[in-house]
Amino acid sequence: MPNRSAKTGRYISNAAAARHPRTSVREKPGPNRSSATAHRSASSGRFVNERTARRNPGGTVTENG
Repeated sequence: MPNRSAKTGRYISNAAAARHPRTSVREKPGPNRSSATAHRSASSGRFVNERTARRNPGGTVTENG
């Protein structure tokens, strides 16, 4: 499964994700069926609202549908 850095938005290796678990997100492969923008917390993996994403830009990943 691919991993993405919350700080840079780039894909990172499994080893890098293991070294930085609070700022990396594991993505599930598959088609994106949503056209909306979503924000996800890097530390918990849960979806967060836009206000939370703006307060913590280095710890969230924005996914555009």
